[in-house]
Amino acid sequence: MDKVRIGVIGGSGVYDMAQLTDVQAVQLDTPFGAPSDAYVVGKIGGTAVAFLPRHGRGHRISPTQLNSRANIFGFKMLGVEYLISISACGSLQQQFKPGDIVVPDQVFDRTRLRKLSFFDDPEAGTGGVVVHVSVAEPFCGVLSGILADAVAATGHIVHRGGTFVTIEGPRFSTKAESLAFKQLGFAIVGMTAVPEVFLAREAGISYATMAHVTDYDVWHETEAAVTVEMVVRQLLANAEVAKSAVVNAVQALRGAPPSPHADALRNAILTHQSAIPSDVSSRLSPLIGAYV
Repeated sequence: MDKVRIGVIGGSGVYDMAQLTDVQAVQLDTPFGAPSDAYVVGKIGGTAVAFLPRHGRGHRISPTQLNSRANIFGFKMLGVEYLISISACGSLQQQFKPGDIVVPDQVFDRTRLRKLSFFDDPEAGTGGVVVHVSVAEPFCGVLSGILADAVAATGHIVHRGGTFVTIEGPRFSTKAESLAFKQLGFAIVGMTAVPEVFLAREAGISYATMAHVTDYDVWHETEAAVTVEMVVRQLLANAEVAKSAVVNAVQALRGAPPSPHADALRNAILTHQSAIPSDVSSRLSPLIGAYV
């Protein structure tokens, strides 16, 4: 298979990409188990793209149970350098209205139960490698700019920047939590940006999120509290905008240079090369093969 440089991971409401042509389903196995579903690999305007439904077809996997390590590792195995995430979110500020799209530039982690790294995990057979990767700027600025421009080109409202607080789920926030997030100045709230954004950095993949505002969470005094029905209704209304924006972004990325984060691990591996077990080095070769 030819190298696929662009990936798309679809969240709630975006389970396929009809814009892909010449498609084939690619089942992958990774050191971390199976991804959420088969990758759908095809072309948009002649450019190879890999699509994965984050929650599996039929929305079978809850946020906490997602095997994000397998999902991101699979994209790396395919050769992906730029990964576009499509996500649902709740608004935490008045100016981010239901139906708007936000391309965040920061993330705040409020998860508790998830595997946040590919490394130093004996259960996954990756023990013995200590990595401290920089995520001061967790989203790729280059890809975020391209993605925001791609949304703007559809004529839809897009907000550039803002902090995406990620909660554990699967429940929605309490009103006290939602008000606290609002007072802290966070822009939007969702359940899946973490650990994807951190894993993408470890994998040397540029990652940006197109977050679709579906509701005002539960802090708003005059708007109804978030419900599944509310989320689904807004996502369906925005689905075609999301797909059109992806087409625009893919066109803008045609011929793009290597990911600005391709060398994220160059100075991040603390373990001496001689101390890394050979089986671990082999298992993680798509990530650390260039450095050990």
